Amino acid sequence: MKNLFFYDTVIGKIGIADDGNVITNIYFENEKGAKETQINETPLIKEAGNQLKEYFEGKRKSFDIEIEPFGTEFQKSVWQALRDIPYGELRSYKDIAIAVGNEKACRAVGMANNKNPISIIIPCHRVVGSNGKLVGYAGGLDIKELLLNIEKNNI
Repeated sequence: MKNLFFYDTVIGKIGIADDGNVITNIYFENEKGAKETQINETPLIKEAGNQLKEYFEGKRKSFDIEIEPFGTEFQKSVWQALRDIPYGELRSYKDIAIAVGNEKACRAVGMANNKNPISIIIPCHRVVGSNGKLVGYAGGLDIKELLLNIEKNNI
């Protein structure tokens, strides 16, 4: 059974889930949470909440918390490539496809981004279209833009 707790943040309400050992999910207000969860603020969830608060305040540029995203091997390779994008920088879907060794996998990279279970900590918001435009984000493009502005203003 997973634990889940919600926090009010500058980007709206977010839910953070753990399995007792690692962070497994971050949910935006408009997303549905895991079905088998109990509302419980564990020490790990509280620490993740504190680190996210520091990030939103521009005081944190990287996260130091154990995570375990559930997905396919390809998705995990994409999510690792996302974690390698430096704070305040952007990459295109093609850049990520190249980083995971398949230049033609731009759409698959987009789908992996869409399935990212630990947004913000796995910074899928740093991926933009090849023309530099903001495209797709589970929390909405307004939230994506806000996250990018937080980083831009605190480099």
